[in-house]
Amino acid sequence: MSETERRFSIPRDGQFRTRAEDGNLYIEGYFAVYNSRYDLWDGAYETIAPGAFDGETEGDVRALTNHDTTLVLGRTTAGTLTLRTDEVGLGGSIIVNQADQDAMNLYERVKRGDVSQCSFGFDILDQDVQYQDGEPTVWIIRKVRLYEVSVVTFPAYTDTSVEVRRTEFADLKKRRSEAWKAKTLARLRGVHVDA
Repeated sequence: MSETERRFSIPRDGQFRTRAEDGNLYIEGYFAVYNSRYDLWDGAYETIAPGAFDGETEGDVRALTNHDTTLVLGRTTAGTLTLRTDEVGLGGSIIVNQADQDAMNLYERVKRGDVSQCSFGFDILDQDVQYQDGEPTVWIIRKVRLYEVSVVTFPAYTDTSVEVRRTEFADLKKRRSEAWKAKTLARLRGVHVDA
């Protein structure tokens, strides 16, 4: 079984925030923004297509701190994490457990702006790759299985995620090169080959 993918998001326009209402405390904002460029390395990036999270907001998804499964902030099935999708991306709201000191500490850090980024853990179910010589290679994530969203201190791609993409990129370049060679040889021999 492959490792769960993780990506980060810097919420647009500072929309990742805290809120106090009716005796409850909330951490809320966007965990993923559609059509944002997630740079992998120079000349390669990925983006999340609108609709990639469709059907995932009602599943059993957890909100964590720094992807740490021992620091659960909320859960959809418990009603303490609410997720939604709209034209911007995957947004959500976590009801902070005021009896949990770790959760309260995080709430205060988000409130002060010390922690202001988020991430999500998922498996890719459907994607496309756009590759053109001289242009950046682009992976478009079209559908995911969502496991968790996280409030994070340091958002970053895991090394394994980048390595997987680098391997896919090398394989893609090799296949295109082999197809070009076969087509060129066929032309030299006077045989027609579809690309």
